[in-house]
This record gives sequence, C-alpha cells and structure tokens, in this order.
Amino acid sequence: SEAFQFSYYGFEWVRPLPEPLLSVYFLLTAGLALAVALGWRFRWTAPAFAVGFTYLFLLEKAHYLNHAYLFCWISALLALTPAWREWSLDVRRRPEQRSATIPWWCLALFPFLMGIVYFFGGIAKLNSAWLERAMPLQLWLQAKADYFLIGALLAREATAWILAWGGALFDLSIVWLLLWRRTRVFGFWLAIGFHFVNLLIFHIGIFPFLSVALTALFFPPDWPGRAVDWLAQYLPPLRYWRERYRRFTTRHPTAPTRFWQRDTRWSGGLAVALALLVGLHVFLPLRHHLWPDDVAWTEQGHRYAWRMMLRSKQGRGYFSLIDRQTGAEERILPHQELSSKQVRKLLTHPDMILRYAHHLGERAAAAGRDVAVYAHIRMRLNDGQYATYVDPTVDLTTVEWDFFGTQPWILPPE
Repeated sequence: SEAFQFSYYGFEWVRPLPEPLLSVYFLLTAGLALAVALGWRFRWTAPAFAVGFTYLFLLEKAHYLNHAYLFCWISALLALTPAWREWSLDVRRRPEQRSATIPWWCLALFPFLMGIVYFFGGIAKLNSAWLERAMPLQLWLQAKADYFLIGALLAREATAWILAWGGALFDLSIVWLLLWRRTRVFGFWLAIGFHFVNLLIFHIGIFPFLSVALTALFFPPDWPGRAVDWLAQYLPPLRYWRERYRRFTTRHPTAPTRFWQRDTRWSGGLAVALALLVGLHVFLPLRHHLWPDDVAWTEQGHRYAWRMMLRSKQGRGYFSLIDRQTGAEERILPHQELSSKQVRKLLTHPDMILRYAHHLGERAAAAGRDVAVYAHIRMRLNDGQYATYVDPTVDLTTVEWDFFGTQPWILPPE
C-alpha cells in the first residue's frame, strides 16, 4: 500500500512522484542547483530550483527542519535578484548583460534572513527550562559521554550551563556585532567558532555551513574580490584566472542595461513587498504569544519560528477505533504503518496526531465502517514525567485544527 504522508496544511495536494521518477527528480534538482551556482541560464534555472526544492520540502511534515525551511526562502528570493550579472556563465555568453552593481535590497535580503534566525533563536532561549535548568542540553550532552576525547567534558553539568547561557548570549548579540564595522571581524570568527562547536557535538546537517556562508554576507560585497587578490599573491593558478577575468572585464565594461530590480516603475510595489516580507518574518517567531499555553508543549507556533534545539520530547501510545454501530474496538499502533521518524514526530505533535486520526477515520469510512477515533498518548517534555497529552475521551474525527484559537483537546501537563 502507499506510504502515509503527513502533509502541511494547505498543501495536501503535494504528492510524491512514483519511483523511479522521484529519484530522477532529485538528480534534476541537484543539476539545477549546480546551474544556479554557475550562473547558467539563471533566470530560468533559479526559479526552477526554488520550486523544485520547495516541492521536496513540502512532501513530508515529519522531516521538517529549520534550515530546510530557510533554504526555501533563500532559493525563492535569490531567483528574484540579478545575482548572475557579474560572474557567471550567462555573462560569459552575453557580456553585454554584465553589471557591476545591484540594488541595495538585493544585498540586504540574505543578511536580514540570517539575522532573523540568530535574533529570534536567542529570544526563544529566554525561557526557564533553558536558562534555569540548562534543559534539554543536560540530557543531550550526558547521552554523549562516550564521544571520543570530548565525551567526559560533554557529560559534565557545567558544560551544559556554559553552552546554554553562551548560546543565548551569542544569538542575541551576534547580529549587532556583525552590523558594526569595528566588531564585524570578531563577530564573524565568533560565529565560526559557535557553528563549529554545534557541528562537533550535534548532527544538524548543513546548517553550520549554511549559517557561516550567510553570516559572511554581512561584510561589504567586494570582499570575495579582495580575498582573491590576496590569495593570488601566493597561488599562481588563481593569479592566472584573475588576470583572465580582468582582461575580460576590460574588453566588456559594464553597460547600463535595464533590469526590473532597478526600474523605478516597480519601486512602490517593491517597497510594499519588502515591508510584507519583513513583517511576516517578525510575526511568525512571535505568533505563539497569541495562545496562553506553552509552545514547547502544544507546538502551536513552533514551526517557522527559529525555535531550534530547545526541547526534548518523547511520546508513547496508540489509537483506538470504536465502531459507532456495534461498539467494537480496534487498537491501532502507529509503527505498524508509519516510519520510525514519523512515529516519533506524531507522538509529540498534536497537529500530526489529529491528521493521523482523520486518516484512520477516512480509511475506515472507505471500507464501509463508521468509527470514532480516540488517541491514547502520553508525552514528556525534557526531564519531566510522562503525562496524558491528548484528551482520550474526544473523538478526533469531529475536531478540526484551529489556526487562531486554542486546542482544548490538548491537555496541559499534569
């Protein structure tokens, strides 16, 4: 049977391609990424890559990662910039399109996104579990006591406190250090050290590398050229290619070619679009304050808010299907149908619990059965005790997710 998919609300229509088409799609998306990096047919390949990557992101909610979400925004916004007009295969092919300058907002977009990640990541750490108990770092670091060389150090309680407070102070201060020219170099090396520690201790994919690359964009845009000039003193091959590029730019000076990012006819709409973009990225990390309950428990407002590595949750339980005609009960264990990662996320995320309950009800209805679906799930947060997470007396097939209100069927911690 077809594997069950946890879809994002509003994107239920996004479905995986059948194999081998999905594998081919992955390869094509990787090819588009290379084309974007080289600046080949950028005006076509950049939007295609943005759509392609976002499609992969939307396929499965259980695989949500903050840096994958961030990469969706980066790829989409990059496609709107004239990033290909200085050093690219497109300029090599059509030198008359070369331009040595771009609008300021194109330079500001990506440091803004990284600044949002840093700052609101720090704001999210201002909670009692993180600052007063160094949770969940104490749990995670004690589990790494067998690490080669550094295991004993990680297992010490003081290490968790240092990382908890140090991480909060770093996130809250790094943007200001990077914005001020006199502290920018110090801030950049501090960021490299911070992300290296994360890479060394935690397995968080490409995020450290992506963060360092985006942090470098706080420097003036000519820094890569100055770095090449410095390295060319010691690397003859680099010096050769630098001279070739200089001869090329001498033969093809920049021309006043028009492109929409500079067209004054777009200025009003562009200002509105940028204001909406800024407003959205400020609102999303703060929206959990719309509800009185703890976001770490209910998950309302957790995604898209840069609440990174802030809580440890474990859940266990099952679903029961009660036939409304006969009263017969059927017990459903999620691991019988779902992958291990889907089960872990399901048992700690109420929106996924509700979605799976609806799936069970719809599947039973397709088989000609009229059933009520109840969730019997207990969950613990950080070092707390297991508590009943979802009201086991509520038929979840009668409940819809309320995007703007509380979810009364999510029980508070005992």
